[in-house]
Amino acid sequence: MHEVLLRGFRQICIVLFLGLSLSSTGQIGGNNIYEFLNLSQSPRVTALGGNLITVLDGDVSLAYGNPATLNRLMHQKLTFNSEIYFGGTGIVHGYAGYGIDSERLNMTFHGGIQYVSYGEFDGRDIYGEPTTPFRAGETALVAGANRALTEKIQVGANVKLISSLLGGYNSFGMATDIAGMYRDTARRMTATLVIKNVGLQFNKYADQREPIPFEIQAGFSKKLKYLPLRISVIGVQLQRWNITYDDPNQEDETLLFGEESQGDSKALLFVDNLFRHIIVNGEFLFGKKENFTLRIGYNHLRRAELSLENLRSLAGFSGGVGFKIKQFRIDYGVGIYHIGGTVHHFGVSTDIGEFR
Repeated sequence: MHEVLLRGFRQICIVLFLGLSLSSTGQIGGNNIYEFLNLSQSPRVTALGGNLITVLDGDVSLAYGNPATLNRLMHQKLTFNSEIYFGGTGIVHGYAGYGIDSERLNMTFHGGIQYVSYGEFDGRDIYGEPTTPFRAGETALVAGANRALTEKIQVGANVKLISSLLGGYNSFGMATDIAGMYRDTARRMTATLVIKNVGLQFNKYADQREPIPFEIQAGFSKKLKYLPLRISVIGVQLQRWNITYDDPNQEDETLLFGEESQGDSKALLFVDNLFRHIIVNGEFLFGKKENFTLRIGYNHLRRAELSLENLRSLAGFSGGVGFKIKQFRIDYGVGIYHIGGTVHHFGVSTDIGEFR
């Protein structure tokens, strides 16, 4: 077993090294197909800055972002989530998932579907004359499993079958997530590493295959002893260092929490790029069973890329609430992407076993 883990660790190091060496510069957006895989799968994740890979509890939707979070608390948990993606655009995004635990196999499994509908479009020919309207949408079927290696270490993997439709054109692909998590219950902390979307496009839209949004993430979470607060710090886009964008129309660089740097100080640019890799969030957990939760998150990469010059906004910030009513858990999250674009995310989840 130790030899297998050692080989696995070596392979992860090789992937990290190749990712950092081959993809060291440049903005990350617009280079991949199936970008919808990176959309938030639940209101809780939306409220916490768009990422939550560090928490181990009964929320089965978290397994979509990190299969290592699968555990027995997710047994027979069912979740439905829907997102109004930039109101008025007609875009609808959602995720549904279910978890089951097998004591005989000592493993936990989950399955789900993520979808996004871009609505209906007016068809036009090369002369601009109306033709048949068409629709566009994307879907990912996901299945995953988790196994505990020791009392503190567990690993998991997801497999995603992906379909993308644009009018009469379509594309198919597959992606895999691999993850490991360390949990120290005495210190109320977890640490995790996730390698996401390792795969390829089978059926192409064009002559060449397009890359899938591969990403390496890592993070840790700490639940405070004397306050009902859990804090998570998550590193994203770790496969490449420089994820800034040199905008010739922007005179000043946007730094942490929207502060602007005057000039091109290398130190300030370094700090800006560093914090683009970090998402910080917190959950206030009230009640013995944590039946009421307040959430807040900050995503500096989102703020740096979507803030408007010379105009203050809350871009990059997010928040939400969750509460339980009888057998149902209700969640709401709001993510502020841009002064002209805010998403509202709603979800309901339940434990099927409670209805028996």
